[in-house]
Amino acid sequence: MCDAMFQAKGLRVGRYTSPHLIDFRERILVNGEPISESAVLTFLERTTPLAEKIGATFFELTTALAFAHFEAAHADVAVIETGLGGRLDSTNVITPVTATVTSIGLDHTDLLGDTIELIAKEKAGIFKPDVPAIVGDTNPETISILRASAAAVGAAPIRVVAHELQLSRVTVSSAGTSFVLETKMGLRALRTNLVGAHQSQNAAVAIATVRAATRGLEPEWDEIERGLVNARLPGRFQMQGRYIFDVAHNPAAARTLTQTLNAVAPQRPMNAVIAVLSDKDWRGVLREIGPLVDRVIITHAPSAPPERQWDIDAAMAYCGEIGVNCVCEAELDDALRLARDGAATVLVTGSFHTVGDSMSRLQVSPFVP
Repeated sequence: MCDAMFQAKGLRVGRYTSPHLIDFRERILVNGEPISESAVLTFLERTTPLAEKIGATFFELTTALAFAHFEAAHADVAVIETGLGGRLDSTNVITPVTATVTSIGLDHTDLLGDTIELIAKEKAGIFKPDVPAIVGDTNPETISILRASAAAVGAAPIRVVAHELQLSRVTVSSAGTSFVLETKMGLRALRTNLVGAHQSQNAAVAIATVRAATRGLEPEWDEIERGLVNARLPGRFQMQGRYIFDVAHNPAAARTLTQTLNAVAPQRPMNAVIAVLSDKDWRGVLREIGPLVDRVIITHAPSAPPERQWDIDAAMAYCGEIGVNCVCEAELDDALRLARDGAATVLVTGSFHTVGDSMSRLQVSPFVP
């Protein structure tokens, strides 16, 4: 959303995100165009000896590649997503124009801590002295932690989105999400093509982020409106024919997915192809999604590392325990074929690997126009 709003202002915008669905180049875009294969190869040829000498990780090297590409492409501004946490993340070498923490959930607990407080403090590590700090979480306890962390490093101003922008009249359909945003300047009726009530909250956070930008980067409201309508994000409730692709990989994301499914009410019967990584709470994902669909097809995501492949027999047994109609088809191609039989809607979910592998087989491009 930030990328799209800056582009609507006429800026040249870099975007760095992770992970990718199909093509590594999805991670590094300028005005929606992926970095070229030749640019990736040239950078690797030049830097790999040094990277190996100093022991740089894959993500550190990729971050350096992104920053070098944005410079070479003469980007006016870049939207940089942290890879993991914030304080020790590779992307945290920059001093940003604005630093935003969107929302906090219990994920990557082995690395970031096993409480909301510990995770919040890690993510707050991106706040910098005299740089606007945007707090996007709506939980009062988390807001307090993030605001205190921002104040401790001298971030200014500190903006709590939930206190400054009020949402109402949120309407969700297969065509997108519309809502009314109450600001200090009055009411704004807005719309995004991204589907789900949570996208209205995401929009509020994105708007607060771009409005806090300085140096002539701040979009005007007409540019914000155009940008929100143009925002696209593959793999997040992406509807393509009879398919819905969503990378929900933990119970909270799966709960959001089910809420969006209830709002959109896709055609029935609806089957779900699911593969979750073994180190995620796959039982929680099955509990959320299983009862909502007509049949679950348990499978493997071929691109997932062998050590992270879930136990499909255990998943089948758990479906039986909770009364979910479930079948097992270990081969993804066969699972997709089985899911199509007699179904009006096929949901593909559980991880980036599951969605990316399925999109690749179904020839759905991750580079959404």
